[in-house]
Amino acid sequence: MDIIKKVMSANDKFIKNNNPIPFDKLPKWHVAIVTCMDTRLVNFLEPAMGISRGDVKMIKTAGNVVSGGLNDVIKSLMVCVYELGVKEILVVGHCHCGMEKTTSSSLSEKMKIAHITPAFIKKIIPLLKNWADNFQQPQQNVIDSVNNIKNSPYLPGNIIVHGFIIDPDTGKLELLTNNNQG
Repeated sequence: MDIIKKVMSANDKFIKNNNPIPFDKLPKWHVAIVTCMDTRLVNFLEPAMGISRGDVKMIKTAGNVVSGGLNDVIKSLMVCVYELGVKEILVVGHCHCGMEKTTSSSLSEKMKIAHITPAFIKKIIPLLKNWADNFQQPQQNVIDSVNNIKNSPYLPGNIIVHGFIIDPDTGKLELLTNNNQG
């Protein structure tokens, strides 16, 4: 079955069995979570953290990387904070992240195989190096991401940001940074 048929069939079943309950777009916990897009965290991170539908805003990105500057994650957090009432941000990384093995070289080589033009690859190599090559290990990445959020000139200086690491096999959370000062 192709993906379109699979998705549409699942949606038909969902609609038939779903009892619609309206939810507010504002997160009940006043929390945004920045986490990885890893498939092992789907339907796993939420119950491991006691999160239900409507509790938090969830932002997913490769390696839960939040670099400095005005990037898409910071822009999403700006909407969360300024428009949706978010007061705290949690960065949740995970053990055995695929970003540990991803580099600017590995990406550029695979882009060449996919027929991306060499001129375009050359143009973005500095961006790839700054992003992929700076990911050393998940714990440090969480700490760096927390610091980049805390130090962002686009977010309030008193925003509370915490950092966690989760084991994608057991669900055990470890608190890495607790910035509970307001």
